[in-house]
Amino acid sequence: MYPILEKRCLAEGIWLMKIRAPRVARAALPGQFVIVRTDERGERIPLTIADFDAVEGSVTIVTQAIGVSTRKICALEAGEALADFAGPLGHPSEFVGMPMEELRSRRYIFIGGGVGTAPVYPQVKWLREHGVEVDVIIGAKNRQMLIYTDEMRAVADHLYIATDDGSEGFKGLVTQLLEKLIAEGRHYDECVAIGPMVMMKFVALTTKKYALKTTVSLNALMVDGTGMCGACRVSVGGRTRFTCVDGPEFDAHEVDFDEAMRRQGMYRTQEQRAAALAAEREAGHRCKIGLDK
Repeated sequence: MYPILEKRCLAEGIWLMKIRAPRVARAALPGQFVIVRTDERGERIPLTIADFDAVEGSVTIVTQAIGVSTRKICALEAGEALADFAGPLGHPSEFVGMPMEELRSRRYIFIGGGVGTAPVYPQVKWLREHGVEVDVIIGAKNRQMLIYTDEMRAVADHLYIATDDGSEGFKGLVTQLLEKLIAEGRHYDECVAIGPMVMMKFVALTTKKYALKTTVSLNALMVDGTGMCGACRVSVGGRTRFTCVDGPEFDAHEVDFDEAMRRQGMYRTQEQRAAALAAEREAGHRCKIGLDK
């Protein structure tokens, strides 16, 4: 069992949990993910690591309560435990293996959209610790849905915020803000984007105009997390790749995002059925409690 050391709400439906998992914490690197199960009958949920502390033996995950299984994770409280917490899985970010002299000569821009901002943090933190210049753009629908702003300010050289309604920072899309920064003379050697698939698609289209190397994390496609189910197949540079074993990070300019978005919606019907069954069980449980009274 893996105890939950801390739980806090970051925004509506988005929860941070710090999990005691010493072996995972000692081996984790930026860009990797874990597979989580709430109990022995629970679904395997892949979640990108949002932070790790080898000394404390903890790993931080951020979960958005969308489906049945993610709601079960978010319903757990500090002091309770997860049945499984397997990892670290997937390849670490490419920059981890770069020669330090070359890495320190580069300037990165990271773009985090919504809950995708959380896995951006350990990457920016690692680069800052190794003396690399990093700017960050965080995007959200509104001020209330922004997460990790304080944490990111502590590790980024510059933090820029974009909200759809203009309630904080730049009013508009992250791509518009990126183009504004480039027009103002900001130079970047690489962009890393993590967030909704459609956001990553348009970041890739934007950066391609500037010949700006761009990396995206396709963790949202993963289901099984071991390469056995095939659900995370994606075309990259005309080749079929598996997000969980070949990624989760890929060259954004080679990803077939339209195919990826179609695949992302493949299990929507099953998820809707699962949600209906869960609601039915909950209604039956409340009815039974009422009868018992």
